[in-house]
Amino acid sequence: MGVDSGMPDFRGREGLWNEYPALRQARLDFTSIANPEAFRSQPRIAWGFYGHRLNLYRAALPHPGFAIARRLGDRTTGGVGVFTSNVDGQFQKAGFDEEHLHECHGSIHWLQCSIPCSADIWSAKLLVPKISESDGLWMGPLPACRNCGAIARPNILMFSDADWLSTRSDAQGAGLLHWLGGIDRLVILEIGAGTAVPTVRNFVSRLQKQKPTKLVRINPRDFAVEGPASVAMATSAQAGLEALYRALE
Repeated sequence: MGVDSGMPDFRGREGLWNEYPALRQARLDFTSIANPEAFRSQPRIAWGFYGHRLNLYRAALPHPGFAIARRLGDRTTGGVGVFTSNVDGQFQKAGFDEEHLHECHGSIHWLQCSIPCSADIWSAKLLVPKISESDGLWMGPLPACRNCGAIARPNILMFSDADWLSTRSDAQGAGLLHWLGGIDRLVILEIGAGTAVPTVRNFVSRLQKQKPTKLVRINPRDFAVEGPASVAMATSAQAGLEALYRALE
């Protein structure tokens, strides 16, 4: 969903390395840098990567597909809810109701202690990343835990992550499930959810077993579907949503 807003998708190691030269030099792939250990062993590289992403996500504007998804949802009796593995905060920026929004992998706009020393989660609003243009490393003092002074990290579920504080995400999940409990018939727009990290796919599968559901899968690569209640659209997020909207006009 975020790619059409100008977000990198990190699918290939070469693409990641072109965006972040420090990772190429250190021979780090996405699973190695999106890992809590990186904040302990190579914090300037880790925060260079996440700090650049934070700047990028703050500056990005949601593409027109977000507004289309909202309009489609607003047409229905129950409204629209969001389950997303994206950590960029674009759904909030696009005006989706936060009471029905679950960021299942957390958000880059929130911080926690890397140890963690407590259950505290706080906003990254005051954090101003300064990243070296020559090597992509974090410049200046590293972000610190406001309680113990240890290195802080984004409140995001990473690979091999036993330290993620899920309290905020869990509360969001409870709100979305409460909303879903009041929906008798469900239409799911599954957008860009792949199989490498199948969190979204698994959530969709559970919903399909619980209640009458129709699925529209929009994905340029992993678009195959099964059953008469499912539709596949082999295209990007924005193009797929625009085509769907035209078909329903």
